[in-house]
Amino acid sequence: MAPLRESLARQTSPTERFELHVGSALEAMMEDMAAGPLAERAQRPLVGRVDELDRLAALAGLTSTREPVGAVLLAGDAGVGKTRMLAALRERAAVTGHRVLVGHCLDFGDGALPYLPFSEAFGRLAATEPDLTRALVLAHPAIARLLPDRRTLPAVAAPTAPGAPGAPAAPARDADRDPDPDPLDRAGLFAAVHAALTHLGSSTPLLLLLEDVHWADRSTRELLSYLFARDLGGTVAIVATFRTDDLHRRHPLRAAAAQWGRLPGVTRVDLDRLPDTDIRALVHALHPEPLPERSMHGIVARAEGNAFFTEELVQALDCVPAPSTASTASAGPSELPELPDALADLLLVRLDQLDADARRVVRAAAAAGRRVPHLLLERVLGGEVPELDTALRAAVERNVLEPSAGNAYQFRHALLAEAVYDDLLPGERVRLHSAYVRALQEPAVPGTAAELARHARAANDLATATRASIAAGDEAMAVAGPDDAARHYEIALGLAQEPGLAGLHDIDLVELTAKTCEAALAAGQNYRAMALAREQLRATSPDESPQSRLHLLRVTAYVSIVSDAEAEALAATTEALNLLEKHPDDRMRAAIMALHARGLFEQSRVEAATEMATSALDLADTLGLASVAADARTTLARLRERGGGASGSRELLAETARLARTSGDLTAELRSMFNLGLVIYESGDIAGGRAEYQRTVDRARSLGRPWAPYAVESRVLGIQAAYVVGDWDGALAAADLSDDRPPDLGEAMVTASALIVAAGRGDAAGLGLLPGLATQISRDGMVALFAGFAAIDLHGDGGDAVAATRAHDETLATLRRLWANNEFQARIRLSALLLGHLAGAMATTATDARAELVARADALRDAALAAAGRREASVWDEGPEGRAWKCRVLAEHARLRWLSGDGSMKVAELAGLWRETVDAFAAFKHVFEVARSQARLATVLRAAGQVSGDDGATAVAAQAAAAARRLGA
Repeated sequence: MAPLRESLARQTSPTERFELHVGSALEAMMEDMAAGPLAERAQRPLVGRVDELDRLAALAGLTSTREPVGAVLLAGDAGVGKTRMLAALRERAAVTGHRVLVGHCLDFGDGALPYLPFSEAFGRLAATEPDLTRALVLAHPAIARLLPDRRTLPAVAAPTAPGAPGAPAAPARDADRDPDPDPLDRAGLFAAVHAALTHLGSSTPLLLLLEDVHWADRSTRELLSYLFARDLGGTVAIVATFRTDDLHRRHPLRAAAAQWGRLPGVTRVDLDRLPDTDIRALVHALHPEPLPERSMHGIVARAEGNAFFTEELVQALDCVPAPSTASTASAGPSELPELPDALADLLLVRLDQLDADARRVVRAAAAAGRRVPHLLLERVLGGEVPELDTALRAAVERNVLEPSAGNAYQFRHALLAEAVYDDLLPGERVRLHSAYVRALQEPAVPGTAAELARHARAANDLATATRASIAAGDEAMAVAGPDDAARHYEIALGLAQEPGLAGLHDIDLVELTAKTCEAALAAGQNYRAMALAREQLRATSPDESPQSRLHLLRVTAYVSIVSDAEAEALAATTEALNLLEKHPDDRMRAAIMALHARGLFEQSRVEAATEMATSALDLADTLGLASVAADARTTLARLRERGGGASGSRELLAETARLARTSGDLTAELRSMFNLGLVIYESGDIAGGRAEYQRTVDRARSLGRPWAPYAVESRVLGIQAAYVVGDWDGALAAADLSDDRPPDLGEAMVTASALIVAAGRGDAAGLGLLPGLATQISRDGMVALFAGFAAIDLHGDGGDAVAATRAHDETLATLRRLWANNEFQARIRLSALLLGHLAGAMATTATDARAELVARADALRDAALAAAGRREASVWDEGPEGRAWKCRVLAEHARLRWLSGDGSMKVAELAGLWRETVDAFAAFKHVFEVARSQARLATVLRAAGQVSGDDGATAVAAQAAAAARRLGA
């Protein structure tokens, strides 16, 4: 095909070659009248444009409320949604019975075909309504010059003598064609187009859609000026779109658009970027599967309200490799997709439009990131661009850069900066980053340690990068940015251990590890902190450096204990206490003893924990160690619950929180506040516990540590408290992560805790979230527990008792492994939930299989009672929650045996068990479980014939139904 086109091109005149070039575009347009950008965009979701679409429809005369104004200019940045808006407008026009004509302007540079969008529009009309078009041409002959068949050359094959076999037929004579007016009569053509549009609108309301008029040729612009300035009869509307970011100062449409906007018959509608909430909705529509919140946040931040950019980034998600789960070090943020090539090429078109100096300036700016101060950019270029202001002005006029506050410049869009940076050659990058390192080290040039660190790494200046990364981490922690701090510290930790790196003997790797772990914990990256502590501990010998070993053991113990790894914490503190016998250090001893007491407390070793915490507190008070004292005092406060001492425990926790705040110890303060909420909640004051949890969350958030230990647990338990009191909408609001950027563990904890609402409401979509939680379920007990509660109910309420059983067993196995405990208190609730669904499945179970089901129920009851017995034997009262679930286990087990045909279970006895269960959950103030237990009780009462009366089945069922309606259960 290519040689044929070249041969044809050599045989045609320059004018003919031009016509052939643009004619091929017209032919492509006409191949499928239904296809094209509007048809393609119509299949994509329209998000967040309801108000703009309603206004546009009214202006175009598609509503009964007002007449069309004649013309609308729809303006906005590339990709903001103009084409999708036209597609939606076209759909509405089809409903209202309008005739729609569509024309596109194409980017042919200086070789645009005059009146191209009008040729397309009238060509579409000729293809769909040939008789109407023929009549239109007869009435307005000049229109014939715009039809596509008049604008393309006939197909030309290899040269053949006229009349020879295979020779093309002779061109049709003028007499056989429609009248051909004077092609130079432009005024006549303009008048004919106006008359033709008015003629079309007189029979059927007409909507003319013209896309991308920023690419329109001069003739098209002048024709539009002619049409906009004249009355179109009230039944014709023209909607023309153009890109605002393409209108540089010398763009020919700039003046024309300003002139059109002043005409009385023209209204300009500007499409702004979509707000983040709408971009989130668009991502969900394009990617229905659950998406990690960090990936969502990254897409929203990078897209900056641009719908097209959002679509491209979502499509690129499929190219991101799944994170490895081979080690605990894989718990970092989810990876974001690279900039798609198609999108990068589109963005780089703007760079290609600049001259050499402006391109050099833009590339240097891209190495800085989104924004760069003028002075820094000037020092980096170092005179390479003699006319810097001229080059910057060109970049600003072309909408590549824009002035920013603080005498700086920023890229018009963040993805444009990414595209330009990615386009740099490796050598260019190193050279530019080296220049930034030199510039940022000048006293007169403003900058941050984080900037210096990034440029130094990219310039392979590892010594500078290491020190700057540590300084950047310190800066981030000082301004409550633990997430950034953890990243900077970890980079420094990796660089400082590079073999052969000279000049870094002043960096204490143990202290740096401690800083890194502290920041990671504050950012909610618990398992990353554990991995870092373990790695450094393995590399430190107690014989070579006992003090370093002690420091790392302390770090490891603390990280382990806040990550539910009490066994590992106790192993670390035990080793540390033994090491302290050989290398005494009272300050370190006090800290280790406080941590050891916490580990003992978590394993319910009450006497040993009390003795160790008391010794730690005494030593800490003697040495003036406020943080250690607060730690020990909080542990002792929880131990005071022995024998019903909740009141004294509350007072001590409140006092500890106050002292910790006064001393500036945020970790101790949050731990005390969290435990205060826990004590209040477990005493049966659900509302009070919920309020204290919220105060803890608010305190952590105000200090920039919403995902720190005890902050995220407070948020999760606050969600549970809202669920218990029946404020399910409040629970979901507390679990909304759209304004957060959580770490993977924090996101999983919050998401899993909210699944209980989905289970209560029978929303099977909650099951779709479980696979995304699998990694964190396997490593965190709280995530596994809440996900297990929800999974059992979701499967069981869906009638799949087998899947419910599997969910119970898998949750139990995970918690046994994580907690090294077979009789944890949550097992009572797990047993109760599964017993309920097994009882519900009894009616459909084959007779010969019922014995096996009963045996399984007996095992579940026994396991629950063993867990309850362990609590009763401990120093802590089981509390109203524990009593309610224990009653529920007994009632569900009895119901199952009764439904199995076990004659030993009497209906009256069963009804009594269920009344006790209802009363126990009422005392606990658990709205949903009261209703669920009432529904069970009503069934038993009906079987017993107790239907009427205040305590009969009808009344009890009505109470349950009323609660269910309030909850949406």
